[in-house]
Amino acid sequence: MERIIGTYTGPEHGALVVVLGAVHGNEPAGVQALEEVFRLLEHEPSVNPGFRFRGKLIGLVGNRRAFHAQQRFIHCDLNRLWSPDNLHRIRQADPQHLKAEEQELLELLELLHNEIQQTRPEALVLLDLHTTSAEGGIFCIPSDDAASLRLAKELHAPVILGMLDGLQGTLLHFAAGNHFEMGGHPHYSIGAAFEAGQHKDPLSVSRSIAAIVNCLRAAGCIQPEDVDSRHANILKTFSDPLPKVTRLRHVHHIRPGDTFQMRPGYINFQAIQRNEYLADDATGPVLAPEDGLILMPLYQPQGTDGFFVVQEIQ
Repeated sequence: MERIIGTYTGPEHGALVVVLGAVHGNEPAGVQALEEVFRLLEHEPSVNPGFRFRGKLIGLVGNRRAFHAQQRFIHCDLNRLWSPDNLHRIRQADPQHLKAEEQELLELLELLHNEIQQTRPEALVLLDLHTTSAEGGIFCIPSDDAASLRLAKELHAPVILGMLDGLQGTLLHFAAGNHFEMGGHPHYSIGAAFEAGQHKDPLSVSRSIAAIVNCLRAAGCIQPEDVDSRHANILKTFSDPLPKVTRLRHVHHIRPGDTFQMRPGYINFQAIQRNEYLADDATGPVLAPEDGLILMPLYQPQGTDGFFVVQEIQ
């Protein structure tokens, strides 16, 4: 599959909105949602004569090799490679000796930097679309800056604060560090990750479509009355009963040889109690470290995080 799913450029200068699907190859909803959004944008002028797009949207497949194989990754998690040390090592290495995801990272970097150079946007807005192996709630993850938090809230889904503190080397870390360059200088960017639901749930595609459209509105590319669809109501209906803002409290990291196995039946935002029996690994039962809400319990063979614990902010 081609890296670029589509592009849409308006007649007026504005933000460059970069939306990625399938950074994890077993998460196809983001790719399908982008394909539908580009169809909606192409159709919009025929039903809305006043429609004027401002800036540019580009939709990308994050991990093409893993997406083709329909698995999370080939050799390593692409969404854990974006640390400064890894980036320096990968850039200095012989390309022929790089692993699949390291090659994917270099290809993405080159494409994004070229796009920024050509577009010279007012701002760079990055939206990273994901799904989870567990059923249940949807949510979005901003970086720590105020602009990214505003973007996350505009997606109209529960917001998880402090999530990047429990992860390392994500694409969102890279964007938050203003590492994208324009004219040889770091370029200011804002970003958020959006988790749309379970991998195979058809509504995960609809919720991803709504997140993209909301992101375009927040970036000033389209007006509130543009690209109206049923998808926004699907997102709102699903989000309403969920906690609006939570903060990360704990991550259970999986080490090599742990043989981690989540106990069945847990879903996103399910309440758990301290010392609750959540999973098993090579050392025995894995117990909840504290009261809270469980997030992203792992029900797939690949992955390095067994579960997250968050607490609602009142």
